[in-house]
Amino acid sequence: MVVFLLKIIFVFGRVSYESEILVLKNEYLTDGYKRRMRIKCWGSRGSICVSGQQYNRYGGDTTCFEIQANSGEVVIIDAGTGIRRLGKHLVQRKVKTCYLLLTHAHWDHIIGLPFFHPLFHANTTIHIQDRTFAGLSTKKVIDRVMCMPFFPVGLKDYNADIRFDSSLNNRFSIGSLDIETIPTSHSQNSMGYRFTENGKTFVFLTDNELGYTHSQGKSVEQYIDFSKDADVLFHDTEYTDDEYPEKTGWGHSRLSDVLNLSHRASVGQLGLIHINQDRTDDQVDAMVEQCRRFFKDHHLSTACYAVSADFEIFL
Repeated sequence: MVVFLLKIIFVFGRVSYESEILVLKNEYLTDGYKRRMRIKCWGSRGSICVSGQQYNRYGGDTTCFEIQANSGEVVIIDAGTGIRRLGKHLVQRKVKTCYLLLTHAHWDHIIGLPFFHPLFHANTTIHIQDRTFAGLSTKKVIDRVMCMPFFPVGLKDYNADIRFDSSLNNRFSIGSLDIETIPTSHSQNSMGYRFTENGKTFVFLTDNELGYTHSQGKSVEQYIDFSKDADVLFHDTEYTDDEYPEKTGWGHSRLSDVLNLSHRASVGQLGLIHINQDRTDDQVDAMVEQCRRFFKDHHLSTACYAVSADFEIFL
């Protein structure tokens, strides 16, 4: 396996600081995927998928992230429209087993599931986290979406071995990944995740309103503790500070609250996710530039970038 040390300059939304990062060149990753935690974004848009030239750099698909453990297991966070492209890629890679975790069951986080290509393959096993959403099991939620008159086929019509697994809750392991959970300040039973492997930590908190505590939400201090010393934090930054007063209570964070959390939690990198449906690439870049100024003014080396479709990082 060939390893390259590249100097990457993070500019605006794509990456936000200059740093030397150890990366593995893609064509040499046939077994390299199994040596380090790999995180890839297949969609980070919020609320609804979008299209148009003004969204090309960051992409229009809704939330879907892939994490591959260094032991080889593939874990998927959310089944937004980005899961369609991920599914095609998994089939090409001949991945036969994967695990699906859900942050919550709003449409933009589950609507892509019917188009997940591994579902069509009889030799594939898909473990889906089984828990409740407003009193409904995961299976019942999916059955309600994938039925007439909304959709022509249901889960029973697919060929894959679909297993609903209640053990994928609270604190659990998948391969070499140790996974912790925390309720997010959003909707009933919404959840965030902390992944740890070989001393490296990735925290994923989408749809989490830091400026307003919803019924199941935790305090800012608890989210700081959950994110403490994470190598990478991906957090919902749906709103600018100017937009937030009219959106308070909608279940999403403003940028300044996320910056404060990142600062106090001493995270290594901050990735902005759940990009507003109307936010153009240039506007996203402006938010990232604000982050850069914040960390510079506080004499911090924290990297900041907006997470675009196909963004990939190794820990």
